[in-house]
Amino acid sequence: MSTITLGDLKHTTREELAKRLLSSSSSNPQTTSTSTSTTSSSTSQENSTPTSNPDLENLAIIDVRDSDHIGGHILGSRWVPSSSLDAKIPELVRELQDKETVVFHCALSQQRGPSAALRYLRERERLINGSEGEAVREGGDTDEGEKEVEGRKGRKKQEVVVLDGGFVKWQEVYGEDERLTEGWRKDVWEFGY
Repeated sequence: MSTITLGDLKHTTREELAKRLLSSSSSNPQTTSTSTSTTSSSTSQENSTPTSNPDLENLAIIDVRDSDHIGGHILGSRWVPSSSLDAKIPELVRELQDKETVVFHCALSQQRGPSAALRYLRERERLINGSEGEAVREGGDTDEGEKEVEGRKGRKKQEVVVLDGGFVKWQEVYGEDERLTEGWRKDVWEFGY
């Protein structure tokens, strides 16, 4: 059983994340965009990611909003509705194993975002323990929310954080900034969440 708790989670502010995204895009202004048409029942979304951008290649932003995934999203984020998270967590752990930072958020990052980050960390710990054949639990003497695994597979250190205030607070400052937010719709947000 895992000893990782909600109290172990690290948080990042919208300003810190925006600074990281902007510093990445200013160092490489070229972006590629792939778009998949979406319907209200679809789980796909538009994704734009800078090409050959080392900082963004080491960052994953996971948006776990469900039916409230409307009115925009953080540029380059991946939509994984919390309702499908149980099935997706092992896949996410494998796909994101080389990322240095994984940011989780929902609308307010009070329940679904932190819960998703916790589930991700616990699954990552479980998979690492199973594949390494040894108990691995970092965080006690290191920064909380970080996992560092050394061993046969040479896994990277990974920081898992929750975006303070979620997308609601993000869009208050960065909603209209197309360098940071895609698909933002003022009419959805003008009267509050």
